[in-house]
Amino acid sequence: MKHLLTGLGIGLAFLIGWFLFLSLESSDTLPEVDPDEVRTFKGTQLPQVVRPVDLSGPFDFAGEPLPMDDFDVRERLDMELLRNAYFHRNTLLMLKRRARFFPTIERILTEEGVPTDLKYLAVAESGLDNASSPAGAKGVWQFMAPTGKSYGLEINGEVDERYHLEKATRAACKYLKDYHREFGDWRWVAAAYNMGGPNVRKWRERQNAENLFELDINKETMAYVFRIVALKTILEDPESFGYYVGPDDVYPVLDDYKTIKVTKSIDNLGDFAAVQGTDYRKLKIYNPWLVAGSLPISSGNSYEIRIPN
Repeated sequence: MKHLLTGLGIGLAFLIGWFLFLSLESSDTLPEVDPDEVRTFKGTQLPQVVRPVDLSGPFDFAGEPLPMDDFDVRERLDMELLRNAYFHRNTLLMLKRRARFFPTIERILTEEGVPTDLKYLAVAESGLDNASSPAGAKGVWQFMAPTGKSYGLEINGEVDERYHLEKATRAACKYLKDYHREFGDWRWVAAAYNMGGPNVRKWRERQNAENLFELDINKETMAYVFRIVALKTILEDPESFGYYVGPDDVYPVLDDYKTIKVTKSIDNLGDFAAVQGTDYRKLKIYNPWLVAGSLPISSGNSYEIRIPN
């Protein structure tokens, strides 16, 4: 029994010493938190360093500043910056898509005399995707059908030019400039694009708001301009938010095609694609405004269709 107790004592002492050694080794090797560098921490449950976003600014939209001395403005922008900075999948997709969409959008905005910051409105609306909302808004610019038609877009069962990037962007420019002539401030224009000009006018007058940031309305519009500014901030400097997307990671520009003018109805777009040396899927990718399997064309009318090379 004496020998047994002695063995147990030695074993216990050994275990205590071993645990002390491990704790000292862990404390000696655990690095201090460097605020300028993200490190992988040994022995932590979740190897990450999460920090607040730098709000020192300045922040602006289309050259018009956000009043960052207002605590409410700071907190609302902070919320949208955090929401999008840590929305990894969505933010990565936008970074990949911008190479495909931004050159065309920026060119048309410049030609139409609209600040290029308005491209971030399209980012906020659709994530640079030919999306369709539950309410029926469609395309990168998320036009509702009546608004799209009023700005010259063809929308029917076979053709929906809300999905035509160039034409939809031209229509968006006209729409935005109409609002700017009324409101004279691109921040108000963004709010009007989100909730409609009549609603903006109603709430501005009812609440006697001198600027957009004094409005207290629905959460979606209250956050809208801040979301646009947050997306602009992240997409213009993604590396500072921990996003690294190389030139080989982005989605390529769809600029390798030929354009043919079609003046006669196409009964089957699949057959048409095969004759043109492509397939139905690629035809739809290059011409997303073709929303049916056929294309009826009335006398005297025509369409330009892109055929991938």
